[in-house]
Amino acid sequence: MKTRNNPPCRFLPAALLTTLLSSAGLWLPSTALGQAPNASGKTVPKTVKKHATKVAANTLRAHRVKTANRTTPAPTPQTPPFSELPVVGEFIQEMQERHGFDANELMQYFSTVYSNAVVLKAIRPAAVPEQQRSWQRYRAHFLNERRIDGGLDFWRMHEATLARAEAVYGVPPEIIVAIIGVETEYGRNMGNFSVLEALSTLAFEYPPRAPFFRSELEALLLMARENGALPTDYRGSYAGAIGIPQFMPSSLRRFAVDFDGDGRIELRHSTADAIGSVASYLNRHGWQSNAPVALPARVDGDPAPLIAAGTKPAQALGELARQGVTLLETDPRAAEKQADLAEWPVALIDLVTPDWPTEYWIGFDNFYVITRYNRSSFYAMSVFQLAEALRQAREAARE
Repeated sequence: MKTRNNPPCRFLPAALLTTLLSSAGLWLPSTALGQAPNASGKTVPKTVKKHATKVAANTLRAHRVKTANRTTPAPTPQTPPFSELPVVGEFIQEMQERHGFDANELMQYFSTVYSNAVVLKAIRPAAVPEQQRSWQRYRAHFLNERRIDGGLDFWRMHEATLARAEAVYGVPPEIIVAIIGVETEYGRNMGNFSVLEALSTLAFEYPPRAPFFRSELEALLLMARENGALPTDYRGSYAGAIGIPQFMPSSLRRFAVDFDGDGRIELRHSTADAIGSVASYLNRHGWQSNAPVALPARVDGDPAPLIAAGTKPAQALGELARQGVTLLETDPRAAEKQADLAEWPVALIDLVTPDWPTEYWIGFDNFYVITRYNRSSFYAMSVFQLAEALRQAREAARE
């Protein structure tokens, strides 16, 4: 297609040519792009260069036509839209009766979303036996140089906002930064799934957790109406979590805050709102200022009954000591802490790695609060240890 402002493309940069050829399913050696000859000293004939450039130009031209022509129909999905499923019709009727939604309007929204196979694959448990869960592998994913350096940069950039969040909600900056670091690597990986499509897929096609995701779908519709937005506008993770801190719609409605004072809550684009909302969430779930999170432990005897009791602190540290659980003696203040914290309620946490000795930790109320963000002990310990690494790195930099 020729236009006055777009002369025909005769020659293309090598990088662009390579990209276009790859997208067309073709491959050429670097010499075909007018680059250095190969090891034999031979170059590709000019006819090959000319043909390659012509193919690339045609590919580029076709791409421009496809991009410009917005009436080009999209590929037909292999499954019907959710609006055609009877269970969705029942859900829409519930929303109409309980919340006064317009049924036709909701039907229109659901006619634009389809079952997403990627979402279903991502949500299903890995085909790995439970005993193969690995704390060391999980930990290495979040406690590494990149995540620590990124956290220090994030803390430095938003120091005033983090300090204000601590003053308002009592949650230390390192914990807030660590949660955001584990969730989205400081906003870099927020997900780009349609939240409406992801939640619909999980609500209507994933029976193990259908009630939970159905309630989150309901929360999404309510949130969109409250904010004057369209349900189809929200983007997030495969599980429907939104923004820098990855809040589910129900949590966003209950715990998110407008921390930048612009009159609206925006967790995808406002770092201040994300910081304030994480602090608000932890505060509302019982975060205790200046209280411990977790301490390494030694176990003598069978820990199974204590592990089975879960992560919610239910017994005093002194009582666990009588059952063979004490603070790890490598801590120079272990005996002192054992005495000072004897009456504090705690839980025993096990961090299992196949073929490695199991790590045991004493979890306090603040550890349990982190598990309200994500119920995994691996997750909560990664947040805590990343927070400690960030705090120690900042202190070392000041010395």
